Amino acid sequence: MLLIDRIVGDRNDPDLHHKLHEYEHRGIAVDTVRVAPSDLDRRRLRVRTERGEDLAIALSRQERLFDGAILYLTDEKAIVLRAQEQRWLRVVPDTKRDAVELGFLVGNLHWRVRFEDEHILVSLDGPVETYIARIEPMLRDGRVTAEEVQ
Repeated sequence: MLLIDRIVGDRNDPDLHHKLHEYEHRGIAVDTVRVAPSDLDRRRLRVRTERGEDLAIALSRQERLFDGAILYLTDEKAIVLRAQEQRWLRVVPDTKRDAVELGFLVGNLHWRVRFEDEHILVSLDGPVETYIARIEPMLRDGRVTAEEVQ
């Protein structure tokens, strides 16, 4: 298992981007580890790269994971972190009263949200059915509508 205790750099940095591009042309392994968007907030994480290498990530409080973080870079290989695309559930309340009830429910469930006009976008960190089940009474009564969006 490879221990990652710091972030080497950002794949968008022009010098590092060029280096990774050279690696790919020379046949040097550029491996990728994909994580859920919710895992970007974590400092400690066990993951497996796409080529099957086990990683233990243990970052200091000053460092944060981000899409494009270069986790490992030597003359023989590189490992780049990629965040999976965030999925969202758009929930639209019918009335102000429904909006207050929905907000109370969402807050009690500690769902990560953002707002878009009068809609609540709930970050999907698992199956959409799990989220739908929690708001099912409001959906059934027509007090809210919900659809998965990207």
